[in-house]
Formats: sequence, C-alpha cells, structure tokens
Amino acid sequence: MDRPSPPPAEDSEAARMTAWVRGRVQGVGFRWHTRARALAIGELRGFVSNLGDGRVQVVAEGSRERCALLLEWLREGDTPGRVEGVTEIWDTPRGGYEGFAIR
Repeated sequence: MDRPSPPPAEDSEAARMTAWVRGRVQGVGFRWHTRARALAIGELRGFVSNLGDGRVQVVAEGSRERCALLLEWLREGDTPGRVEGVTEIWDTPRGGYEGFAIR
C-alpha cells in the first residue's frame, strides 16, 4: 500500500496529523497506549478516539517531526491489538487542545 507522505517542510514546523488506524484496535487498550506514546514523545496535543466502524482516529498537533514519530509508532510500533493499516492526512494546526486526551 502506498503511504502518502507529508509535504516537504522543516521538521520543526507546526503540523496537524490525523490518522485512521484499521485492524483489531478497539477493546485492547489501543487508545491508552497511543496517549501514553504521545505523552512520551512530548509536546503533542490532540486526542485519540474510537470510531463506530471499528477504526481508531488519532489527531496530533505539534512539530512535524514529533507527529511523524507518533505516526511511525502507529504503523510499526509495539501497539496492542493488531494494526492492519494506517491512513493519514497532514494539515496546519487548528489548536484548541490541552494535552493529549482519550475520547
């Protein structure tokens, strides 16, 4: 599967990354672990939430580099459950988040 890459930019540039994670990712602690990873990476704001179709949505805002680290973990890290695929889009930050929440 082709993975869209973020547009060329400086690693420290502020970014918003929204990812949709498919697979067995609900009911296995995936949201808790995603929040813990975002907090460990540091300086990320946003949220992680279950969707009605079985996917998990992750919205992270921070430096492009830190968002990319979270995306890499979603794709290839030691996540709970079983990730079958991740689709993401990149945008400019919208703000309004305090910390990184589980919804």
